[in-house]
Amino acid sequence: MSASTTPFDADRPAPDAPTRDTRSPLARLYRRELTDYPPTGRRMAYLAIVVVTTVVLYYMLYIQYAVATSIITHFGMTYRYFIWVSVIGNAIGAFASLVAGLADRWGRANLVVFGLLIAALLVFFGLPNAANKTTYLVLFALVSFIEGIVLVATPALIRDFSPQLGRATAMGYWTMGPVIGSLVVTTVTSNTLDSATWQDELRYSAIAGFVVFVAAVVALRELSPALRDQIMVTLRDRALVEARAKGLDTEALRRGEWRQMMRLDVLGSAFAIAVFLLLYYAAVGNFVVYFSTVFGYSEQRTNALANWYWGANAVALVLVGLLSDRLKVRKPFMIVGAVGSVVVTAVFATRATHLTTDYYTFAWLFVGIGVFSGIAYAPWMASFTETVEKHNPAATAAGLAVWGWTVRIVVAVSAAFIPVLVTSVTPLVEHGAEVKVASAQAAPALAIVNAHPQIFAELDKYTPATVPPELAARAVKEVGAENLAVVQKASPQLKVLDEYGAKVQKASKDGPGEWRTWWWICVGGQVLFLPFVFVMTGRWSPKKARMDAEAHQAAVNRELALLSAAKE
Repeated sequence: MSASTTPFDADRPAPDAPTRDTRSPLARLYRRELTDYPPTGRRMAYLAIVVVTTVVLYYMLYIQYAVATSIITHFGMTYRYFIWVSVIGNAIGAFASLVAGLADRWGRANLVVFGLLIAALLVFFGLPNAANKTTYLVLFALVSFIEGIVLVATPALIRDFSPQLGRATAMGYWTMGPVIGSLVVTTVTSNTLDSATWQDELRYSAIAGFVVFVAAVVALRELSPALRDQIMVTLRDRALVEARAKGLDTEALRRGEWRQMMRLDVLGSAFAIAVFLLLYYAAVGNFVVYFSTVFGYSEQRTNALANWYWGANAVALVLVGLLSDRLKVRKPFMIVGAVGSVVVTAVFATRATHLTTDYYTFAWLFVGIGVFSGIAYAPWMASFTETVEKHNPAATAAGLAVWGWTVRIVVAVSAAFIPVLVTSVTPLVEHGAEVKVASAQAAPALAIVNAHPQIFAELDKYTPATVPPELAARAVKEVGAENLAVVQKASPQLKVLDEYGAKVQKASKDGPGEWRTWWWICVGGQVLFLPFVFVMTGRWSPKKARMDAEAHQAAVNRELALLSAAKE
């Protein structure tokens, strides 16, 4: 790719003029198909709208995890209940992804635009005003349903508007959607949580959704089926793609599209990236809980720490996309990124039991994980769409639906599994803060009780009103009336400590080790990703990839010459 090439282009097309759109303004709000491939300026604008839409949607989806402890407290949820909010949401999102496989027929742009509007309405009016935890669960499930649809429709649009030799850069920008969405979440909350409620944080994200919806409903378009159901390797293919589109039977191309996706290179690759991203899911859904229960970080401090991860990941996604398109290969980047991520994540896992690990050690580890995972992910997204195109370019939405379903199912299963493996989380989230406050308030009373264990063991057998007179007199003599009053005043706190103190203490001891086990499972998921790189389409050698591109261009030139001769 030359220095003058635009980020999404592998080759600069010949100058062209935009096609005149004669539809009425009202019709353009729902009839969004383009019958000609758009010129570079408009195409870049469509890509930008899709990326920004993805960012905002994930901002709205992920904001609840950044204020998880506040939501749990507000609704009186158990930690396990909050986890099931996420599990159910992801499961519903998974099947919504399959529904979005019909996007080829319903219109990808409409799914994105109006899905964004519905999500913003739910997050602004629904979730902050939920009457109880059940209502919150139902509303979040609806938001997740929208996310599952858009998860498929947005990368499908990115694929449509980016030729293969500019695909990694385009997918790098799209992949920034969840990452920048996470970065926006942590940046906003780390700067506003000291003066805003969790309801405010949700509404901030919805306001961003409304703003982007206005731009998308006016400007976003999509290619007609005849154009998008073909493979475009470079922008120089445009004339040939448009010529072929005039006689293309798109319905025939779509027949058997789901069956064609039931192959190892599609299904296996989708599963591989899903388990590769286990640490990413944990970062989104559990970093606040992990760092608060193990290291005592506040929500605000944890979100500030996560900024290092998201920021490094976002930069890497774009830069490696550019480099992958320039060298015309994907697989070497996927291997380097995965191996690097395995190493750095393994180091992170070893620090999970060391409570002396400082903030900036974690920050630099997150930078490393963010960079290496970005090196793997942007080329993978490009390679996956190219693998789907190898079977049937008209089945792009179906292939991405398989990927979206797989990712959401793995997220749901992993979310459900964490509290089973990390059993310490439940008592720490539900009673850790309560026990900590009780310990501080009851410290003088505890000192008195510990100084006279025998007499207080006997007093505990009775209520204050039923203590035998001789035992009460003995207590006054041994402990002192003033000290007994101190203990009596702290009885609510002492009751909390008696009921939950031992459980919380044990959980505090066991927690780091349990989390370490989960981090090692994340490492295992990254290792499992590696063999599936070999089944995907694409070259390993940049030299052979260049030769393929040159051979393709020669074939395109020959076909264009034949078409030109046939017209004469």
